[in-house]
Amino acid sequence: MTEANVLVIDDDDDILLSAKLFLKQHFKQVVICKSPKEINVLLSHNDIDIILLDMNYQKGTSDGREGLYWLEHILSIDKDYVVILMTAYGNVELAVQAIKKGATDFILKPWENEKLYATLSAASKLRSSTKKVKKLEKIHSSMQTDLARKFENIIGSSAPIKQLQHTLLKVAPTDANVLILGENGTGKQVFAYELHKHSLRKNHIFMHVDLGSLNENLFESELFGYAKGAFTDARDDRPGRFELADNGTIFLDEIGNLSMPLQSKLLTVLQNRTVTRLGESRERKVNVRLITATNMPLNEMVAKGTFRQDLLFRINTVEFMLPPLHQRAEDILLLANHFLHTFSTKYHKNISRINDKAAQLLLNYHWPGNVRELQHVIERAIIMAEGLEISTDDLQLSPQRFGSSNQAAVPLDLEEMEKMMVQKAIEHHKGNISRAAAELGLTRAALYRRIEKFGL
Repeated sequence: MTEANVLVIDDDDDILLSAKLFLKQHFKQVVICKSPKEINVLLSHNDIDIILLDMNYQKGTSDGREGLYWLEHILSIDKDYVVILMTAYGNVELAVQAIKKGATDFILKPWENEKLYATLSAASKLRSSTKKVKKLEKIHSSMQTDLARKFENIIGSSAPIKQLQHTLLKVAPTDANVLILGENGTGKQVFAYELHKHSLRKNHIFMHVDLGSLNENLFESELFGYAKGAFTDARDDRPGRFELADNGTIFLDEIGNLSMPLQSKLLTVLQNRTVTRLGESRERKVNVRLITATNMPLNEMVAKGTFRQDLLFRINTVEFMLPPLHQRAEDILLLANHFLHTFSTKYHKNISRINDKAAQLLLNYHWPGNVRELQHVIERAIIMAEGLEISTDDLQLSPQRFGSSNQAAVPLDLEEMEKMMVQKAIEHHKGNISRAAAELGLTRAALYRRIEKFGL
């Protein structure tokens, strides 16, 4: 049995019956119809791989023009469809014309069963190969940013990190849905990738989706895909992130930012393990491991009615809480030296150490931006340093920069801290949103949302 679905279109009932009786012994699904006018509906509702298309439908015609017309129509829907034309009238010139217009092959009626099977079997292999290549191209396009980024391991020897690593190794090999909580910059994406790396899906894709930067109008098309013509700019069929992550892991970051309608749509996909592309009615099965993350208090949001309780139950089979950097102070210098080595290599600098005063300043600082802020501080210090070591001047950790080292004693809540960081970054870069967003480790869209949220 070949794992391919065949659509046979012919106006002759005997041809359709004989084709179905023979082909269903060898192919996964055989769909038949008498009129090519049904093509759009049939392709929308069925996952068709090979189309066996008659060339003449009106009585008395034998020039094949109808077949060529419908061939072009099919390929306008998806240029990768495998179409085999058939006719009772042998015509070499017509066959050549059909191949030039995109037909895969051409057979004569009545056919020999062995010849028909050989033709469709070869076509099935071609279709399978094309689909694999197309999927890889889409994955490459969607994952360019993440593939260019070198993921780091979880770094630290503090008690909280050791406990997290211990639990991670127990959870990673399962397919349990995981929710990662923690302040901005605590390393939620790195932790998610570490889960994937130790899972049984490690040889498949890790798909990162930043829901915080995803426009609400693009949510369905981006996550679930769309069919050609589903909206104005839909010039081709496109699989969504869930399809691209099939057999791998999908990481939905900033899930707390989803509106209630979008939460409902996501919940349906997670419950059914199927997606339906925009512009189609056919459901497609997906097999993914789900990891989500947020810095927002989801339980409080459930109580306020801004986050669905059933969705929370669905996503947090296992929950991890990543500690802020000031609660794992013994890891600060480990992380700083790791970033020192990384950015010294990146910027071709021969900087081998952080001097004692600079190290003490790093330890005394409260790190409201957590590991991400530490990373940016060390990167900037590497760029600015003129000697062979990092000094306090290179770090530029003044009391005015996101608060002083005495902030640990100030009773600020997370929102106040975040507002202060956003405000200081914008002031520091004189209103340049791109630079402020880069320094905070946010996308421009995410920073704009915070500016609106805090009324800045």
